[in-house]
Amino acid sequence: MSKIRTLGLLLTATLAVAACSQKSADQAAPAADAAPAAPATPPPAPTAPTLSGVARQKAPDGTAVTFIGIKTGDTVTSPFKVGFAVTGAKIAPAGTTDPGTGHFHLIIDSALPPQDAPLPANANVKHYGKGQVEDTLTLPPGQHTLQIELADGLHVPFDPPVVSDLITVTVK
Repeated sequence: MSKIRTLGLLLTATLAVAACSQKSADQAAPAADAAPAAPATPPPAPTAPTLSGVARQKAPDGTAVTFIGIKTGDTVTSPFKVGFAVTGAKIAPAGTTDPGTGHFHLIIDSALPPQDAPLPANANVKHYGKGQVEDTLTLPPGQHTLQIELADGLHVPFDPPVVSDLITVTVK
């Protein structure tokens, strides 16, 4: 066998052994002063990916969201308090991916955003990612629509969507 071919085989074998024996970042030994790692939370059971490629969690059976302290037809003075309630799921901060958990989003004066991607954070979609169950809203005088949507820890709507009835309030 020629020297070049022998060296090539030796180099290939060495690289293969090195690649197989190299620890990945999540297998590396923790530093001596590092705190023990928290147990990994298993990912939620997704449904089939949507057109955007984002997998949506199946909504827990019987899950519903409602407003507290305000209803359609109310006339309010800004700022006003609005509360949110859920049945059939647990409220948890954004980032929590335990099955059956989510957090609220409030849609103001807008149709529901696309349901196949994380909900945007903008003037019409308020996120309550710390697990908040109430807020004080400041809206200009006039009629406004409000709707609550529950989303998973990654801000993705459940499948099927868990939304409240759309309510209309008048701000004086």
